[in-house]
Amino acid sequence: MTAENEREIYHKLEAMKEIRNKTITLERLKRSILNEVRSGDQEGRCLAQYKREMELLQQEKMSHVEELRQIHADINAMETVIKQTEESMSRKLTSAARLHEDYRPLKHEVDLLRRQCLGLDRLPELHEEEGSPVTPDRFPAGLSGSRSLSVGAAVGAVGAVGAAGAGSFLAPAPRKPPPPPPAFRQQPPPMKSCLSCHQQIHRNAPICPLCKAKSRSRNPKKPKKK
Repeated sequence: MTAENEREIYHKLEAMKEIRNKTITLERLKRSILNEVRSGDQEGRCLAQYKREMELLQQEKMSHVEELRQIHADINAMETVIKQTEESMSRKLTSAARLHEDYRPLKHEVDLLRRQCLGLDRLPELHEEEGSPVTPDRFPAGLSGSRSLSVGAAVGAVGAVGAAGAGSFLAPAPRKPPPPPPAFRQQPPPMKSCLSCHQQIHRNAPICPLCKAKSRSRNPKKPKKK
């Protein structure tokens, strides 16, 4: 074997060794690529599931936001109704107290006339009437100065008539007091019946504050045709 043939065989052996090493490295790279691709595809499927779950969570969040908005709208509607009712109650009680200021001295005068001129008992007090909503401490005791003076003058006049000794005197029937002005009646807030629990709720309430059911109109508006 010549030296030239030996060199050729040596070069072939070196080439085979290099090819073998690079082939091993290539196989390792190929397996790594396949593993990464498979892992990436698996992560992609998981990512799609995560995104779907995120969409569901966003939808649930929006439903709760809408529910909270409706609850706030109900609270605002109820606050309006409560405020209107409080104002109506205050007006009615103030009106009743004002009317009672006119009623009390006039009743006192009528009771004196009944006793001294006709020998009759006094009229029952408001709280003594059967079924009366007035309690004894409903109105403050005590008369205003002007009314006390008018009552005192009336009592003095009655005493002067009794001192004259007119035994056969028949006192004229006391004039009927003018009827009190009608109390202010506030229009009740517009109401409707809940379709779920059938309780009366505010007409504009989007949700029933009692059963929390969504309130729907019995005659919903039809969309306008373009």
